Amino acid sequence: MAQTGRTSSEKLARIPSGRVSLEGSLTVPDGAGGVVLFAHGSGSSRLSPRNRQVASSLNREGLATLLIDLLTVEEEGVDILTGHLRFDIELLAGRLVSATDWLLSQPQTRELEIGYFGASTGAAAALVAATLRPAAVKAIVSRGGRPDLAGSYLSRVRAPTLLIVGGNDMPVIGMNREALIQLSTEKALEVVPGATHLFEEPGALEEVSRLAARWFQKRLGRE
Repeated sequence: MAQTGRTSSEKLARIPSGRVSLEGSLTVPDGAGGVVLFAHGSGSSRLSPRNRQVASSLNREGLATLLIDLLTVEEEGVDILTGHLRFDIELLAGRLVSATDWLLSQPQTRELEIGYFGASTGAAAALVAATLRPAAVKAIVSRGGRPDLAGSYLSRVRAPTLLIVGGNDMPVIGMNREALIQLSTEKALEVVPGATHLFEEPGALEEVSRLAARWFQKRLGRE
């Protein structure tokens, strides 16, 4: 059920990660009961309209969100030409770990339980990152994800994990079903009927938002 009477504003965040600084968009509703860190998919960014739509829905449900660019501007330029960095799952997971540590250090978010929302290759990075910060990450949601790219890390994930796939995204459904078998934590697979990989069909992304909100609310202290 949507929360009412909440106010929130989006703030620019700069997150140190090794030798680089990542840009992010942090939104913390009044009385937030958890924070969801978004990991975008191949060739995307924190400005992804699909992830921003889901994030807005979570904000209305009383959850804070942090969307970040996993690559710097310079790295994005290289990736456009080579397509290499978007599939460097360990690099992307390391960036998510940096963002997780940042959330744990900020006055607005350090007391909030953390969840990950990953899309496409970002889902694999989220799963790997969760194994590196098992005490901090309390829940994971994957939208049209490639959990298979997490490889042997899958069996080490401890955070409850929800895999959401489109009913018409046939190759990815198979990948998610195989990944579900390898996960040894609380887990579920939800198939959105009629949806393709990007969930562009009417009502598809709204269903993703509903499923994600329910999963996070039950595991990040909202219920």
